[in-house]
Parts: sequence; C-alpha cells; structure tokens
Amino acid sequence: MSALILVKNGTVVTSEGVFQKDVLIEDSHIRKVASSIEEKDAQVVDASGMYVFPGFIDAHTHYHLVSRGTVTADSFPQGSRLATYGGVTTVVDFADHQKGMNLSDSLQVRLDEMKDGMAIDYTLHQGVYGHGFTADIEKQLEELKKRGVKTLKIFTTYRETGYLLEEREKIKKLFRYSKKLGMLVTAHCEYNPTIEEISKNWKGDFLPHAHADLRPAEAEAKAIEFYGSCALEEDCPFYVVHCSSEAGLNAIRNLRRKGATVYAETTPTYLFLDRKALEGEDGSLYVMTPPLRTERDCVALRQAVLNGEIQVVATDHCSFTREQKLSSSDVRTIYPGIPGTEELFHLLFTMWSKNPVVGLEKIVTLLTKNPAQLFGIYPQKGSLEEGADADLVIYDPSVRWTLTDETVHTAALYTPYRGFEVQGRVKMTFLRGKLMMKEGKYFGEENKGLFLKQHD
Repeated sequence: MSALILVKNGTVVTSEGVFQKDVLIEDSHIRKVASSIEEKDAQVVDASGMYVFPGFIDAHTHYHLVSRGTVTADSFPQGSRLATYGGVTTVVDFADHQKGMNLSDSLQVRLDEMKDGMAIDYTLHQGVYGHGFTADIEKQLEELKKRGVKTLKIFTTYRETGYLLEEREKIKKLFRYSKKLGMLVTAHCEYNPTIEEISKNWKGDFLPHAHADLRPAEAEAKAIEFYGSCALEEDCPFYVVHCSSEAGLNAIRNLRRKGATVYAETTPTYLFLDRKALEGEDGSLYVMTPPLRTERDCVALRQAVLNGEIQVVATDHCSFTREQKLSSSDVRTIYPGIPGTEELFHLLFTMWSKNPVVGLEKIVTLLTKNPAQLFGIYPQKGSLEEGADADLVIYDPSVRWTLTDETVHTAALYTPYRGFEVQGRVKMTFLRGKLMMKEGKYFGEENKGLFLKQHD
C-alpha cells in the first residue's frame, strides 16, 4: 500500500506563482497539487499560515573538502544535516580534477566519497584544471556527460596549484566542445595576471583587511571580460560563480549587451556582508575568495537579485572551524571559506520581506527552478509538478529570531551572520516524501542521499 501524505491549507509558492493549494505526496513523488484535495487514507500535515516551497537547491557547496593539508569542518552527514534545517534538499557539490587522472576517474573519486555519507540528494560540477587539460579533452568530456555530469568548473587563478586555465586557445576549445556536447562551463573569476602583479608590488601587510585589496573587484571584472569573450566567440553559454562586486556585475552586463549568454550566481556573503568584517579581531573568520567588498557592492548585487539580473543564489559553503580559521592571521595561509547553506533561504526571505518589490516566487526561483534547469535536474528537482520528487519545505513566516553561533548546525560552530535578525523559519523539510526535519528535530539517514544524473 502506498504511503500518502497530504499537506493542506498552505500557501504554495513555486516559480509559477503563489497559490492556496494542497499537495498530495504518494511515496516519494508529488501525486497531485490542487485547490482542495481530500484523501481519507493520507497522513494530513496542516500548513495553515505557512508557506509551502519546493525543496531548495544549494548550487555551490564544498562538503568534506580536502584543502591545504586539512579537511573542511562539515562532513557529508553534517552537511546534509545542516542543509535540512535550511530547507535544502539538494546540493550541487564539486569534484576536483585529480592530478594524473582523467575527468571520469576524478568524478568517480568524489562519487565514492559521497555515497557513504550523504543524507540529501546531490549532483556535481566537475573541475577542469590546467594541469590536466590534455589533447583528448573532448573525449573526456563525452565520457563525463555519459556518466551524468554536464557542468564544468574552471579557475581563472591559482596558478601555484595547477588549477589555472589561462591559454586562450585551450579556453576556447573547452567552450567549443562544451557547446557541441550541451555542457555548461562555470568559472571562478579572478584575473590571475592582475592578482600576480598586485602581489609582486605589494608593500603592505597581509592581515585579513588586506585581502580585499590583494584580490580586488577589478580582477573579477577582468576575468569575466576575458573568459566571457572566449565564450562569446564560441557562442557558448557562460556561468559566473559567486559574483562579488558591482564591477563584476557590470562586466556581465557588457557581455550580455554584446550578445553573450551569461548566467550569474551570487552568494549571501556578497549580499549581506562587506569588507568591514575583515577589520575586526576575528577578521580571519571572514576570509573567502573572492574577498568581501564594499557596502556599495552589496547594494548593487541585492538590486540585481531583485531585478532578475542574477539567476542563482548559492552559498559556496566551505566551512572551517573557528580554530582552523583563527590559526593564522595572514591571508596567504588563512583557510578560505565560510559556512552558509543553512542560513541561505532565511536571509533571502528576510531581504524580500523587508522590501517585497517583486513576488516571492521570484526569490524562490533562484533556489529551485533556475539551478535545477541550469544543472540538468529539472523537473525532478526544483518544482512541485505532478511526478516530481516530493521535496517540500514548510516555512513559518511569522517567526522572528536572531542568528547566533548556537542556532546553527554546522560543525564549524559559528555563523558569519551572527546577530542578523531573520524573518521566518523552516518548520519541516521533506526529501522524496520522507520527513527529514520537523521543528528542530532531525530525522535524516546517512547513505540515503541519491546522486542525480544531469540531463539536457
């Protein structure tokens, strides 16, 4: 006998709009969404006064990332757990391009790591690094897509690690093959020649406050212009991860005016935090790459989110403990990255509630339909269509509370948003019809998360 769950009396919000509807779940899928549903055999969940959203997608995470001789604080089980408290049921994590390995084998390394810990669903971006860009790259990309990954990640900096892909002909070749295969190239944009020139001539200290000047917004804009021009020449879409500045945003606008298809992602860090956070005693906690910018940049990016110039808001969740972060005050050796998956929607909903100049569905789309479509998992994820996975978030908009280190569930044991007052709270999270979290209690199970193959 099928398991039936009926979510009644809620305000359903999807990319299509805001509706008073009921949602019927049968086993792991959505069976019906309608104005009024009666099903005598169903377990009823009363969502009166609540919003009902599709499960959120954090399209940029780094759980259990081995980096610089250590590993990030949030393991796959811990990352899954904290995600459900934020209503996130799917993440797009990241597979390194392993030295000496082709892309398919590199992907397999990450899949093997994740399958034994993830409690929520996931897909992957595959890194394509300069050190492994060989003559058979097209064949490698073909095999990668057959394996179910069609999104790639390149770096425009980090020469010393071998990540940097800088030769114009190689870059254009990657875009050319990606277009042919229907793949999407995403890029961490910081122009390496600019960063190296600044570093070579730097006369100041290397305390956290210097990070924003050592890696300025100018470098982001130049990388977007250069790599975006390669994409334009090959008539290939281009996705900018974690856009951090008004200068970067203007570079995206310029490319679009020239006819380029450019998708833009930003993160809550660049929407709500600025470089003043780098100046305090705990400035090391706020070091990430790209660095925090000015309040003017925050305002410009928030406006871009509201007016539709940004397609995805994700977190770049890359958490280290306070001890790891504070073990150095030199930006050359501080572990870069901060937590954020759990706080993602709470912050965006609060921003919207303070100034609801666009419909709530526009904000929800940034975390549901848009990333699901771009990364090949729609409508299985990112929707409440009949037949879609029964990933639901029930959100209480009436609660007002303050983010503190004690209210979050990251193993980093701190939130960069401590002291932020937020509106609303995730009350229940369902993954494929299974209750994962209810009113602060977690019910997720390790190894139950599924790898999602990306499709055209």
